[in-house]
Amino acid sequence: MSGDKLPSSLRTYKMSKAKTAPPPGCTLNINDPQVQEAAIRFQASYRGHRSRKELREKGPPKILQELRDVVLVEGSAAKLECRVSAFPDPFIVWHKDDPDFVALVVRDGVLADLGKYIVKIKNPFGQTSGYACILVEVPAKISRGPGSIKAKRGTTVVLKAEISGEPPPDVAWLKDGDDIDEDDRWHNLDLKNAKSSDAGKYEVFVENNLGTDQSFARVDIL
Repeated sequence: MSGDKLPSSLRTYKMSKAKTAPPPGCTLNINDPQVQEAAIRFQASYRGHRSRKELREKGPPKILQELRDVVLVEGSAAKLECRVSAFPDPFIVWHKDDPDFVALVVRDGVLADLGKYIVKIKNPFGQTSGYACILVEVPAKISRGPGSIKAKRGTTVVLKAEISGEPPPDVAWLKDGDDIDEDDRWHNLDLKNAKSSDAGKYEVFVENNLGTDQSFARVDIL
């Protein structure tokens, strides 16, 4: 008996039997916290806009509203989005700097989120693309200040400070409350051929448009 002449009961059985469960590893548990976190952090924002006329006119996708650069302060959220018209519905991919990283919504932004984001939109009739940058602003901060030092006369004393901030902060060094020469302003302060007059209280001060920070250290010359 040929396949197209099977009784309806057998055809129903064959169809139901074909609906087997997917093989292991091919399912997605939406209750998994990692899956939920990925859905929050990495999600494409596509707002399709099609008029009746557009629905009748198949063609390559068009960007109706371009991406715009976004500035976010560290710890806040940023969202890049563009408005797209396309029929059939397009396939949309977001990249950050390199093609292996896909992202659009950034929550609890950090300096590593700074970069150029590219969106590629395509359907069977063609493709288009756009890009914008996320600019991250981070308050000036001294993550590690200089430690107090005891040194012998004639040696070189180096006061080091680990500084962060975006835009890069201005740095100033003070000794006993007095500003040190402009040429000596940097992350590290070198006191060459140390002498007794170099002993004292040193302060490093950093500042950008988002904030300030400072740290102190004591230098004793023996």
